[in-house]
Amino acid sequence: MKRVLKGARLFTGERILDSHVLVLDGARISAVMPASAVPAGAEVVRLPEDAVLAPGFIDAQVNGAGGVLFNDSPTSEAARAIAAAARRTGTTGLLPTFITDAKVAMHRACEAVFETLARPGSGVLGIHLEGPFIGGDRPGVHEPRFIRTPEASDIEYLAALSGRLAGRGGRLMLTLAPEQVEDAAIRRFASAGVVVAAGHTAASYERTRDAVEAGVRGFTHLFNAMPPVSNRQPGPVLAAMDSDSAWCGIIMDGIHVHPALLRLLMKSKPSGKVFLVTDAMPPVGTDADSFTLYGNKIFRRDGRLVTDNGTLAGADIDMAASVRNCVQLLGLSLEESLRMASLYPAFFLGLDEYVGRLASGYRADLTLLRQDFKVLATWVNGQEQWY
Repeated sequence: MKRVLKGARLFTGERILDSHVLVLDGARISAVMPASAVPAGAEVVRLPEDAVLAPGFIDAQVNGAGGVLFNDSPTSEAARAIAAAARRTGTTGLLPTFITDAKVAMHRACEAVFETLARPGSGVLGIHLEGPFIGGDRPGVHEPRFIRTPEASDIEYLAALSGRLAGRGGRLMLTLAPEQVEDAAIRRFASAGVVVAAGHTAASYERTRDAVEAGVRGFTHLFNAMPPVSNRQPGPVLAAMDSDSAWCGIIMDGIHVHPALLRLLMKSKPSGKVFLVTDAMPPVGTDADSFTLYGNKIFRRDGRLVTDNGTLAGADIDMAASVRNCVQLLGLSLEESLRMASLYPAFFLGLDEYVGRLASGYRADLTLLRQDFKVLATWVNGQEQWY
């Protein structure tokens, strides 16, 4: 039996509609139609009239949530637990993110996600490998002893993995530093369907532009773990801002990047090329005041996750709060802020044919938001959960 979601305003991914309903047929969206045209015999689910029903949020960078860190437990159970915790704040699809670590652990994480993709409704869309092919000059909290350049066996394993994940509807995202990886390897990754991003890099403007031409599709938490722009060495940040083709992921907590700089980024990039990531860590969704990374204690202080010496270690924010900050700190419209959390990351990941919109044939991954950005309910593969 078809279900009709009625009462809330609908944000289709393009515009907000009043007096319309969303019709679900199992795990898929059947139609968006005027409320006056509800099909006879359908089950009607009444939603709060002061809420907005939007495409489910998509997060390409989630290290952990709900007390779970993917690096500590690179298993299918951990990936699903992280997705379940993030779902409470509107994220219906994510990439569990595995940061720079030993090769055997990285392979375990990859195979765990491949296994998870066989489970419909998990909320896992693939895996993000943030490293180990990053720049030693900009490691952030990544463990320097695991940073390396890719070997031939790495390139072939990851190229093959990308195809295996795609066969189950998933994606492999790889963050690398252009100064660490040759263009031939970048082209091999891109041709295999890997979503290649530049991050944790001190590459020159020129080297970064060449890497974009070779297949770098976007930039991981732009501005962070990168040198600042200078007049003679504009570096990777300006290369990202200057490229019409490249996407830029941003952490919208008001801490990692000054809002004024993000407003400048929005003005410099073509529409649709800036999207939200959380870079979330295990404390998100909990009341924990610390966690352990690489055996070192990370502290939760004043909206920050920091080491003893004050280095930022991921972010303490969820996607619903990121959308709120786009509206309140950047002055963006609600519609554009929602696109940055759903449609634009779907485009970046190449998943826009079935997630990121409310449209016939799209997967029923949905988020119901109040005006104060509190998440009331989510649907993943058509299965609803209220909070």
